[in-house]
Amino acid sequence: MKRDFLGVLDAEKDFVAILELATTLKNRARAGEHYEPLRNKNLALIFEKASTRTRVSFEVAMSQLGGHALYLNPQDLQLGRGETIGDTARVLSRYVDAIVYRAFRHADVVELARWTTIPVINGLDDLEHPCQALADLFTVLEHKGDLKGRRLAYVGDGNNVCNSLILATALVGMDMAVACPKKYEPDASTVKHAKDLAGRTGSRISVLQDPVDAARGADVIYTDVWVSMGMEKEKAERERIFEPYQVNQQLLNKAKEDAVVMHCLPAHRGLEITDEVIDGPRSVVWDQAENRLHAQKALLVTLLGAA
Repeated sequence: MKRDFLGVLDAEKDFVAILELATTLKNRARAGEHYEPLRNKNLALIFEKASTRTRVSFEVAMSQLGGHALYLNPQDLQLGRGETIGDTARVLSRYVDAIVYRAFRHADVVELARWTTIPVINGLDDLEHPCQALADLFTVLEHKGDLKGRRLAYVGDGNNVCNSLILATALVGMDMAVACPKKYEPDASTVKHAKDLAGRTGSRISVLQDPVDAARGADVIYTDVWVSMGMEKEKAERERIFEPYQVNQQLLNKAKEDAVVMHCLPAHRGLEITDEVIDGPRSVVWDQAENRLHAQKALLVTLLGAA
C-alpha cells in the first residue's frame, strides 16, 4: 500500500489483506499469544479533537505490538505557538516511526504527510475517518462471513464516517444505500469516485432521502451522531431536521431478519438511535468498538512491520 493512510483508497490494493490480518491478530490476542513485530517502534498521536476509541485503541495497539505511543496535544507542541505543520513534520520524522493525526481539516493531514519521511495515518478529519471504515468492514466480515454482495444502509448525516464507508464498501463489492436529508448528503466527489469504483467491483452506491428505502433488504443498519465535533452551533436545527432518521425498532424491522446494527460511537441515545436498538440482540456496536484495536494493529503492522 501507499506509505500513508490518509484515506480509504490509500489501502486500495491491501484493504482486504488488512482485514484478514486483523482476524489473525485478534485470534492471537485472544489466545494469549505474544506478538511484538513493532518492538522499539514509536508512534506519535497528534489530536486536535477529543477522542476515546481512536486514542486508546492506537495506544493499546502499539503496546501490544511491542512499541510505544506518545500522545501530543497540539497546544503542548510548538504548533500551538505558530510553528508550521511542515516544520513539525520534519522534526517528528527524526524522532518517531509514524504519526496518527486527528485534525479539523483534511488539508492539514495532507500537509503533514507532505513533509514527513514516515507514515502518516488519518485519525479523523473533516473529509474521512478511514480507520473507522477498516474496523467497520472487519466487523461485518466477522458477523456475516463475507462482504461482497452485502447491503449496508447508512442512515443520518453524510459526514466523514459516511464518506469513508462509501469508498470502502465500493472497494470490497458491497452495496451501500445512504439515507440523509437534502443538503446533508456525503461529499459529492467522494460519491462519484465510489460509484466509479463500484462499477468495477459490481456493487451499487446510492444516496436517498427515505431511510425506509435504504433499510429494505439491508444486512447492516449503520448510524452516527447528527452533530459532529465542531458543529455544536447547529445542534438544535440538526436535531429537528434529522428526527425522521432515527434508527429505531420500526426501521430495523424493514431490514433483513438477521441484520445487524452498527454505530461508530459516541452515541446520543434517544436521538440517532434508541436504547432498545443499541442494547438489543442485533447490535454489534461493542464488537465494532473493540475491532478498532485489531484493525489498527493490522494497519500498523502493514505500514511498519512484517506479519
